[in-house]
Amino acid sequence: MYRVNIILFLMVIIFISCSSNEKKESSQDSQKEKMAKIFGLTVFELENGIGPIKEKINLGPVDLNKAKLGKKTFEAKCSQCHKLDEKYTGPALRNVTKRRTPEYILNNILNPDEMANKHPEAKKLVALHATKMTFQNVTKDDALNILEFFRSEEK
Repeated sequence: MYRVNIILFLMVIIFISCSSNEKKESSQDSQKEKMAKIFGLTVFELENGIGPIKEKINLGPVDLNKAKLGKKTFEAKCSQCHKLDEKYTGPALRNVTKRRTPEYILNNILNPDEMANKHPEAKKLVALHATKMTFQNVTKDDALNILEFFRSEEK
C-alpha cells in the first residue's frame, strides 16, 4: 500500500510539473505572438528576421570548405564595416551565432534594409551603431558560406 501511495504521489508531481511547463510555454508563445503583432511580423519573423529565409534550416557540422569561401566573401564585402572581435562601423561578429538564429543572420545579410526598417532587434542595432547595413550583392549561397565562416570562428 505504501508503495502504491508513493507511485501515485510521484505521478501527480510529474503531471503537475509537465502541466506547469506547458503553461509556461503557452504563456511564452502568447507573449511572442503579441510582440510580433505589435511590430506587424509573424512569430517566425520576430525570432528569425525578415527576408527570403522563411523556415528553419538544419545545420550539420561546420563545413570548412564553405567556411573558407565565406571568409573570402566576408573579407571582400563585410570587413569594411565589421570585425570579428571589435565594434567598428557595425557590431563585432564573433559568436554572433550564439546571439542570433542562423535564419536571422541570413535574413539580415540578404535583406538588411527591410530588417533595419521593420525588425525590432535590427532597429536597436541601427540606433546603437548609428548606421544601417547595406546590401552587398551577395547570393543565398554566399550568405550561407559567411554563416559557415562565423560558425567556424566561434569561441
